[in-house]
Amino acid sequence: MNKTEAKEILAQEFSNLQQESFIELLKLIDSPTVIERDGASGVSYQIEIQVFWDNPKDAAGDLRIIASIDDGGFFSALLPLSDDFIMDSDGKIA
Repeated sequence: MNKTEAKEILAQEFSNLQQESFIELLKLIDSPTVIERDGASGVSYQIEIQVFWDNPKDAAGDLRIIASIDDGGFFSALLPLSDDFIMDSDGKIA
């Protein structure tokens, strides 16, 4: 997997997710989303997005958004690149 390309694609997806409202992201709780994006190299990457309550005991608090990316190769599927961010109920990114 081209880690530089994968990181760029993941950063673009995070930028898109951070434009979403808290309410829209809330709809994704407990519903993993998988999307595919093609890199400039022509490689197809799979991105899995998961949304959770940052503190499971506080189901009215912040959301944690986690995304993982891989190119379908054996090792990258076992060890995908991952990143996350937290959004509060006002839509601010922490």
